[in-house]
Amino acid sequence: MLFTRKWVLAGLLGLSLMFLGLLLNPSSSSLSSMLMEWLSSLLSRLLACSIDIIYSPNETKKPRTLSKLSDTSAWERRKTKGKVAIQKMVVDLMELYLHRLKQKRPPYPRSPAMAEFASQFPYEPTPDQKQAFIDVEKDLTDRETPMDRLICGDVGFGKTEVALRAIFCVVSAGKQAMVLAPTIVLAKQHFDVISERFSKYPSIKVGLLSRFQGKAEKEEHLNMIKKGDLDIIVGTHSLLGNRVVYNNLGLLVVDEEQRFGVKQKEKIASFKTSVDVLTLSATPIPRTLYLALTGFRDASLISTPPPERVPIKTHLSAFGKEKVIAAIRYELDRGGQVFYVLPRIKGLEEVMDFLKQSFPDVDIAIAHGKQYSKQLEETMEKFAQGEIKILICTNIVESGLDIQNANTIIIQDVQQFGLAQLYQLRGRVGRADREAYAYLFYPDKSLLSDQALERLAALEECRELGQGFQLAERDMGIRGFGTIFGEQQTGDVGNVGIDLFFEMLFESLSKVEEHRVVSVPYQSVEIDININPHLPSEYINYLENPMEIINDAEKAAEKDIWSLMQFTENLRRQYGKEPYSMEILLKKLYVRRMAADLGINRIYASGKMVGMETRMSKRVFKLMTDSMISDVHRNSLIFEGGQIRAELLLELPREQLLNWIFQCLAELHASLPALIKY
Repeated sequence: MLFTRKWVLAGLLGLSLMFLGLLLNPSSSSLSSMLMEWLSSLLSRLLACSIDIIYSPNETKKPRTLSKLSDTSAWERRKTKGKVAIQKMVVDLMELYLHRLKQKRPPYPRSPAMAEFASQFPYEPTPDQKQAFIDVEKDLTDRETPMDRLICGDVGFGKTEVALRAIFCVVSAGKQAMVLAPTIVLAKQHFDVISERFSKYPSIKVGLLSRFQGKAEKEEHLNMIKKGDLDIIVGTHSLLGNRVVYNNLGLLVVDEEQRFGVKQKEKIASFKTSVDVLTLSATPIPRTLYLALTGFRDASLISTPPPERVPIKTHLSAFGKEKVIAAIRYELDRGGQVFYVLPRIKGLEEVMDFLKQSFPDVDIAIAHGKQYSKQLEETMEKFAQGEIKILICTNIVESGLDIQNANTIIIQDVQQFGLAQLYQLRGRVGRADREAYAYLFYPDKSLLSDQALERLAALEECRELGQGFQLAERDMGIRGFGTIFGEQQTGDVGNVGIDLFFEMLFESLSKVEEHRVVSVPYQSVEIDININPHLPSEYINYLENPMEIINDAEKAAEKDIWSLMQFTENLRRQYGKEPYSMEILLKKLYVRRMAADLGINRIYASGKMVGMETRMSKRVFKLMTDSMISDVHRNSLIFEGGQIRAELLLELPREQLLNWIFQCLAELHASLPALIKY
């Protein structure tokens, strides 16, 4: 089955690219060669991959209840939902690739200084590391399209060195590099490592932006970033804020992408249109992994562990105080230190009291993200120095801490952690050549959900070093693929089953041409409805500059629908709810904008009949009307002779007619995400 799925997927994606080539009809040989090069690379990647690419979402779960033969409506609804999800996935993939082809930047120059910088690495690189170095260097120095590469490897396997060499390449060419970390602990560690590595290059300035800094220091760093005086900027999500203005940003390095929130990930995605992006992760989220596996994101896998590392012994069981005490005592007796991790701040003090009673002569401390920055920094420093023997904490230690002497971690209430979180937390120990232990405790197995049980089973199975990639694949199997754009990181395509999934995917790819929407220029849209509202004089006097506001509204509408919506929101925020005549004026702009997006050239009315001249196909019209919520609008529309027509029950006044057209177009416009737009 594995072999069959790989070949089917390869064939389907090859077919999709063939249709994409037909749609684009590239006139230049360079674009054709890029298409063919990408297709060849994608097929070889799929066929050479040693894991099951299409690990069916929810495949290992208990099957859903079968639909009744006497009532097929439930099954039809499930099938329709799956078909829409697959259609959107295909469209997203197509548009993502088209977008990538358009981006250009000059290749970075190769210089002897790069080889000199690489020679300063104190360890012998593993074969996987060497390949990752080559991949990233080619992305930066050979290609004209911005890099978007995922480096997947366990903690301590050498991902940071790959990033350091990419940073050096970009900074040497006069560009800035940003290193984004999910926690201040990890950001501080990156800052220390980068500062030490670049200490031999006094002309390259490194800065850290964090909440540990005072206001004056932070303002100074912001000015230095804006002026270009800082070459490498390290920090947490504050680097994505509007106050941070970059002078000449060339590279974004994202460490542990799965730790960032959805909105932060969308902000990160916005950088990809203009800068090179390198993502480091031990366990990428399903969406990231899926894009890497299908070739829409380049990926390098570092799975070879350093020679001195040994696997971590993992114990999964119900919680028991005796087990906790025995595990801690064993570690303390051999001179080590212990992490004790809980999912919430609320239970930390309770655990502190319990451990103080059990180990009265041992130094114990608490660490969490709500502590004052100075207090947290001191606690971490004391634990790193070995003064604190037991650290009770939240998952703030998930990334960044490298404590050679801490070789036991206890994680309580594991059912409340994600799979990637547990894998990362387990990686906090076993950083040296001493055998390490991870104790995962749950309250009561009968209370765990099916997904929680699957996560724990996957973690137990992936005991060997370097299995973060396989674990991420299991996570994709448990949670689904997610959406390529937007907020959803997981999906439920598997509700229809793997065989029907492939059938729907094949059907969707083979009909790409039928899903094509050709928009028209905004200025070319004619609205032949005689309606010219006059703004009341008191509202005109209330506006600061009425003519300028009207012109701004027209410019926003000409740009895109989102700009027009933003304009409307700002107008209402500043001047309150607009009068009825202004509402009519805005609706005319919305109607014209939506018509342009839908490929409608002209809208007119004659008596009870409304007509819309359009360039869309009858197939696209059917797809749009099938997705409409309102039966009133859907049932009134017909398509014939390149026109969309509607026969109303009676002739409406002009304002009401405009409102009807506005609502109708809004429903049609809502279906655009499932269609390919050119």
